[in-house]
Amino acid sequence: MTTADSQNGKRLTARGAKTRARIVDAAADLMYVKGVGTTTLDDVLAASGVSKSQLYHHFEGKDALVRAVVDHVGERVIERERRALGRVSTIRGLRRWRDALVQNSALQHGAYGCALGSLAGEVSDHDALARHTLSRLFTEWQGLLSGVLRRLQDRGVLPAEAPIDQLATGLMAALQGGYLLAQTARDVTPMATSIDMALAHIESLSAG
Repeated sequence: MTTADSQNGKRLTARGAKTRARIVDAAADLMYVKGVGTTTLDDVLAASGVSKSQLYHHFEGKDALVRAVVDHVGERVIERERRALGRVSTIRGLRRWRDALVQNSALQHGAYGCALGSLAGEVSDHDALARHTLSRLFTEWQGLLSGVLRRLQDRGVLPAEAPIDQLATGLMAALQGGYLLAQTARDVTPMATSIDMALAHIESLSAG
């Protein structure tokens, strides 16, 4: 059985796909903790246990590997958000979503920030292809938040004139800014506060 490598179009055997996945998993973990800039290909080789020839069989260099990491991390984050937000239609549900993100960040004392946001901060100004992918992923994430707010609107919780897309932008900005503040403070309190302020504003618009 073979599968296609989405980036270079090569056909991969099951063994090849497993090797490629191991490389990307190792690189994603390293780049999340160490950062993209300070993670070297030698680091990835050591962490993944593959040979240099195997790595270069799948990736022509670090830029290609970073793009694969963006795809991998992005799909993981967005799938989590699809599950978390896909059926939320109450303010209480939004607060449960907030609680889960804050609690997860608290396990690391706020360190490392948002996996997707951290990648965006490091690669967006240096790799147009990666930036385009990140932009698409953030657009989908924000779209999931817009979907929640529209369901609130449809249920009469928010008024018909509520600016749904702008509210979703503000909530996303509060989340990402909160991640950054928590990362620098090593404390999730600023993250919790920023999201709470955004949710309080949304709740203040309640038609009831």
